[in-house]
Amino acid sequence: STHSGRCRLVFIVCYYLLTTGMKIDAHQHFWLHTPEEFGWITDDMAAIRRNFLPHDLLPELQEAGIDGCVAVQAAQSPDENHFLLGLAEEYGFIRGVVGWVDLQAGDVSDTLADLVSAYPKLAGVRHVVQSEPDPDFLLRPAFMNGIRQLEKHRLTYDILIRHPQLPAAVQFAGQLPNQPFVLDHLAKPDIKTGAGFGIWKDTISQLAAHPNVCAKLSGMVTEADWQHWQPGDFGRYLDAMLEAFTPHRLMFGSDWPVCLVASPYQQTVSLVTDYIARLTENERAMVMGGNAQAFYRLR
Repeated sequence: STHSGRCRLVFIVCYYLLTTGMKIDAHQHFWLHTPEEFGWITDDMAAIRRNFLPHDLLPELQEAGIDGCVAVQAAQSPDENHFLLGLAEEYGFIRGVVGWVDLQAGDVSDTLADLVSAYPKLAGVRHVVQSEPDPDFLLRPAFMNGIRQLEKHRLTYDILIRHPQLPAAVQFAGQLPNQPFVLDHLAKPDIKTGAGFGIWKDTISQLAAHPNVCAKLSGMVTEADWQHWQPGDFGRYLDAMLEAFTPHRLMFGSDWPVCLVASPYQQTVSLVTDYIARLTENERAMVMGGNAQAFYRLR
């Protein structure tokens, strides 16, 4: 079957990539800041109200012993693709790009074909669903049709939602079993107060029951108390993710530079590496790079 063939391929790719020991930050951003495009950066996030480019990230990657990264869209504009993919052509450590296209457009397949042919480092697509007022936005027929075009072009999709949108994501993943998905930022649970943990955990388990869904250990510090969080605040959330997805479908992502409002880069990395120290060497290698390389088909 298509699914079993994909599983065998992923296993082979993972085995090869694990032997290389490459570490990948599977989720970070670059941007040229403008108030119009980045209005979501509020006054209490002033630390990131500036430009962030590859020369800013590279020293952080080198200090953490990370070999490359996946640049993820921050702006919802066709220009974002050319900006990020242009940077990826210039800087080899940017191994892949998750861009943005209007997935509800009638010509979405042609747009994807043009991008794939022009930019070999285009790995996937993301839409900022967390900002959509419709809790069932993912299930809109036009949007789901756009997702179906991704499979034709061997592109992944990053699910960016808040925890109340998880039930729709469970249906979404189940109706598109051949599309590779990855959940960003644990679906943004309320780590600061801990409210709704049980419902979040149960729904995460339902989402993870779909074998076409992976997840990123990313975006946690910005859902906690920015000034007063402790590593222990994240333990039960990480436990739930590990139980649901296992080390075979988890990948590390820093969410740099957004993480800087609550944590320096090195501390953000340590939150995950300290937690997964309990895993085997091969499992740690999967979380810290092998899974991202296989999922995004990074070169």
